[in-house]
Amino acid sequence: MRRWHPEVEDRSIEVVPSYAFPQDLLDAQAALDEVQKEHDLFAQILPWSAEAMPGYRPEKDASAGYTPEQAERLAAYRARILELTTQVITHPYWETLSGPDRVEARTVLKHVNDPAGPEAP
Repeated sequence: MRRWHPEVEDRSIEVVPSYAFPQDLLDAQAALDEVQKEHDLFAQILPWSAEAMPGYRPEKDASAGYTPEQAERLAAYRARILELTTQVITHPYWETLSGPDRVEARTVLKHVNDPAGPEAP
């Protein structure tokens, strides 16, 4: 959640609060972002069905299904994403915040590694 800075006359400028995230939390979020990106790229090259399936509709050809290697790699990505997500959401830092501040800080952390930074719309 972003707040309007009360002293800023031009209301189109948003101010994002800053938080003193611990380095291990920042590292876990960065690793999560990277693994999620790798997973998403890998998923784009997979057949449309995990199991061999006949095609349907003219535009959807038959799917050979995932190879054992593809299924194993996908499972590894999902396991790593779960591990890193758990590490981020159960980090002791969150106990130092409460209510809306905790929600806002989590939102800022999720975008801290965006190319434009957490201030990006």
